[in-house]
Order: sequence, then structure tokens, then C-alpha cells
Amino acid sequence: MLKSLYLYCKYFLLTIFSAKIAYLSIECRRYFLSGDRYFKNKSLDPRERKLAAARAIDWLLQAQKASADDGMGSYHLANGWSASYPETSGYILPTLLQYADGYNDKNINGSVVKAADWLISIQMPSGGWQGGRVNENRPEIVFNTGQIIRGMMALFKLSGNDKYIESAIKAGDWLCDIQDVGGTWTQNALMGQARVYDSYVDYPLLMLHRQTGVERYKQHAVKNLDWIVDDKQYENSWFEDCDNTIKRNDRPILHTIAYTIDGLLDSGIYLNERKYIDAAKKAADVLRDKFEEDGYLHGRYDSNWTGSEHMILTGCAQMSIIWLKIAHYSGNKNYAATALRMNSLLINLQNRHLRKESPNTSGALSGSYPFWGRYEPFAFPNWGTKYFADAILMEEEYYK
Repeated sequence: MLKSLYLYCKYFLLTIFSAKIAYLSIECRRYFLSGDRYFKNKSLDPRERKLAAARAIDWLLQAQKASADDGMGSYHLANGWSASYPETSGYILPTLLQYADGYNDKNINGSVVKAADWLISIQMPSGGWQGGRVNENRPEIVFNTGQIIRGMMALFKLSGNDKYIESAIKAGDWLCDIQDVGGTWTQNALMGQARVYDSYVDYPLLMLHRQTGVERYKQHAVKNLDWIVDDKQYENSWFEDCDNTIKRNDRPILHTIAYTIDGLLDSGIYLNERKYIDAAKKAADVLRDKFEEDGYLHGRYDSNWTGSEHMILTGCAQMSIIWLKIAHYSGNKNYAATALRMNSLLINLQNRHLRKESPNTSGALSGSYPFWGRYEPFAFPNWGTKYFADAILMEEEYYK
């Protein structure tokens, strides 16, 4: 508690007594003085939406340029750019490639290849990738490794170069080797605890299954998916053991709830298994109803789906993606309409409002709204902007 108070005081003071006070001024004005204008999700024309996506992609590329290597870090108003984050650098790559393909911007591909080759260079002998930022030198982590597989698969699809699929296979084999008998991962898991958001690891294993035909990847994914749905989802669709902490596991963050839903949904669609699709849709429906009623989502939800804390913009973008996937899969356009409203909210909150915007922040989403919220306070995490770009690109694709 005292440490958190100290950090908040430090961040506020460093922001106030610096050129970055303009950020605080704008955030205070729109949060305290604008009423519910940002929650009304005013309509935005297609040009504004395309500009939002372009700015988001530009910022992700700026994150790579600011790095000491070819990975991507995040920006903090008080601390500046962080070291590269292997996990998020991995799953940012498919986003960049999708934008490059959709907008015929092949210059992006070179940046993607550099990042992928850097990730291969730091892959552990076991096949896994480290947790945390690259300068923290942590051991391999299950979740992080699964996300980098996504990047390797995207590069293999683009280039056909075997080194990317070989890297992904090595990682997938490691994930299978260390899985618990019951289908969970506790060895090399964050906190050493089994978590349901590893459904977002299951789908990368299924991607490997689709590419290689190796049944092992499918079997290990299904074991984990069954544990999540059979043992950890409540009747009201809430997920137990869903937070990335131990202390607040009774009210997980929207970010990890969305990971769980998305992993179940993608896996269920690939496997053509209603059990997983329905489990995902039930939870997505609860959050959709809350968003339609309130115009925003809370940062955390307890077992009664009672919300608390400020909005986590990353999780909001992830939910937009999920609703668009359900709209595409089911043919129900109402889900797409909800996603459109969420995207409009996020575009309004995207960092594009300063007259002289720094490239360190232009186009990014803050961790929370307002940016002094508890999730990634005073920071612009690269994964939030990645999911925001994904949501806008998926919206464009849906409405074509």
C-alpha cells in the first residue's frame, strides 16, 4: 500500500513538473469536465477510423525504433521507454502484417522480420521464451511462449522460411512436455499457478496442429480447454482462477478475462466444438450487456459480475475483437454493432489530441482511463495499442 502510494505521488509530480503536464491537463479535462461525452461513443466517419488505425500502427513501429534491439517496449510518462517485451513483441507481429497486407504497405514487413529474427535469437534452449522484459532475464513462461508462437506462425505464412515454423514447433513441444497430467500448466507458469487464461495458449497449439498435422498439439490443447470449461467456469459464466495475481484472483482484470474468452472462442471455432464456443459466448454476452447498459466496462469483475476499478482499455479492445468474431461466426450483426460502439469509444480515447504530439505517445492507448487508473498507470502499454489496432482492422474487414 505504501509503495503504491509512493509511486502514484512520484508519477503525478514528475508529470506535473515537466513538459508532460499537457497530458495530465487533457486527461483531467475530459475525465472530470466532459461528463459522459466519451461514454456516449459518438459516431465517427470512416476516415477518422482509418486514421486511428494508421496512428496505432505508426506508434507500434515507433516502439520498435525506440528499442535497443528489434523488439518492442512500452512508454511511461515518468520513466520513458521500457526494455523490449518478448511476449507482446511476438503477438504484435500478426497485427503489423495484417495492416501491411490490407493497406499494401510492404515497408512494414522488414520491421516484422527484424523483430521475429530477434525473438528467435533469444529463444531458450528448452524452446520457451522468458517472461517479463528482456533485461529482466527471467526463466521461460508458458503464456509468453504461446504468444510468440503466434508471431512465428505469421512469419512462416508470410515468408515460407522454415526457421520460423521450426522455432514454433520447438516452443510447442516444450509446452506439451511440461503440461500437468490434468491439463493445466503450473511448471513455468506465472506465479506457479494454473490459470484459465492459458486458453490463449491453447489456440497457438491448435495453430501448430493445423500447420503440421501433429495430433499431440491438439490433444494437449483440448486437455486444458476441458479443465477450464468443466472445472473453472461458474453457472453464471464467470471464470475462477482468471487473474494474473494471487491477491486479487477473486476479481480478475478484464484483460485476462478477455484472454480466456478469446482463447476458448478461437479454439472452439477451429475444433468445431460447441462446448467451448458456448462457454466463450456466455461470458462475452454478460460483458456485452454491461457495456450496452453503461457505455463502458469496469477494469475488474467479481464472481457476481460486479465491476470495480477504472476502465482497462486493453480489455475493452479485446472485447470488441471477441464480439466481432461472434458476429462473423454467428451472423448476428448486433454483436458487430456493439463492437463498433466500443471502437468509437476507444478512438475518442486514443492519444491524438495534443497540438504538438510526441511520437512517443501519438496513436497509443493508455493502460487505463483515466491514465492514473490502477492498470499500467501513467503508461502506454504496447499490447493495448496492438489490440486496439486489431479491433479497428477487424471492424473494417467485417463491414467490407
